[in-house]
Amino acid sequence: MRRKLFAAVLAIVAAAGLTACGGNDDDPNVLKVGTEGTYSPFSYQHNGALTGYDVEVITAVADKLGRSVEFVQTPWDAIFAGLESKRFDLVANQVTASPARAEKYALSQPYTVSEGVIVTRQDTTDIASLADLNGKVCAQSTTSNWSKVAGDAGCKVEGVEGFVQAIQLLNTRRVDATVNDSLAVAEYTKQHSTNEVRVAGKTGEVSQQVFAARKDSQELIDQVNQALAELRADGTLARISEKYFGVDVSK
Repeated sequence: MRRKLFAAVLAIVAAAGLTACGGNDDDPNVLKVGTEGTYSPFSYQHNGALTGYDVEVITAVADKLGRSVEFVQTPWDAIFAGLESKRFDLVANQVTASPARAEKYALSQPYTVSEGVIVTRQDTTDIASLADLNGKVCAQSTTSNWSKVAGDAGCKVEGVEGFVQAIQLLNTRRVDATVNDSLAVAEYTKQHSTNEVRVAGKTGEVSQQVFAARKDSQELIDQVNQALAELRADGTLARISEKYFGVDVSK
């Protein structure tokens, strides 16, 4: 009798485990995507809904794959930890391709090309290049590639959650500069019509932005690359780019 009772209990536990594994979290038709939701014009809230260049591009990619998208909003400094812990399948948040990231993650083909710029207050006169950042203080998301660029130039990095907070620290004179993507800076200045900050110089680097997945997800990245190729060929990437930037930033 004990054996039968024990076997019955095991059967119930096993059935419960199978039910859990077959839940929505493992739906192969859903692509889970990590994104900030606070990084305009790439991923941000508008009228209570998540939108932006990255949001539209990855949604178009998912459509090509025959999958729906579930966005998981995550602060930038926690976004790769979320990817590694399998909270989502992919990061869509202007991830800049680099050898270090390529070694650790599976990266897609680029879908954005931009350049780095140095932002200062309007009244700053002693910063015009990366060399001028030596000994200064820069507000940066500590896990971003721009943080490394600033740090390598000799700037002491003050950690922030995102670009908006970096500008706030800059305006309150707690830092001297911030380094970021030219497209993000242009969008911020357009939206805020601010005369307080300006682009003081360029980093001299052209950066390519990609989607990132875990190393064991190369098959997914191969599918994403095929979808990006199709979206580039049929003009969808150019259309989305022109909607947000007025030019095609996808090549």
